[in-house]
Amino acid sequence: MGEEVKALIPESVLKKKNREEEWDLAKKKQVEALKLKNAENRKLIYSRAKFCADEYAKQEKELIELKREAKLKGGFYVEPEAKLLFIIRIRGINAMHPNTRKILQLLRLRQIP
Repeated sequence: MGEEVKALIPESVLKKKNREEEWDLAKKKQVEALKLKNAENRKLIYSRAKFCADEYAKQEKELIELKREAKLKGGFYVEPEAKLLFIIRIRGINAMHPNTRKILQLLRLRQIP
């Protein structure tokens, strides 16, 4: 009666258990690597956003200074126009869909300035 009864476990069950443990370990390593990569990306994104915010704040301060300087001199400060270029190449108007033609007409792109 002192002997303990050992349960017989099929070899396929043992193999499956070992395989799942290996997969779990690989998955944990993959998740840790992804977390580390995401943390680095977040730091990079934060630094870029901070740089842009600083740049915008610097531009705002410069604009305020220019306006104040112009006001002290008794003049006005006119902000420069936005530098935007919108280019469309039109192959021809003959075989164009009517909706497209109407859009071009509304944008005044059918007439030569």
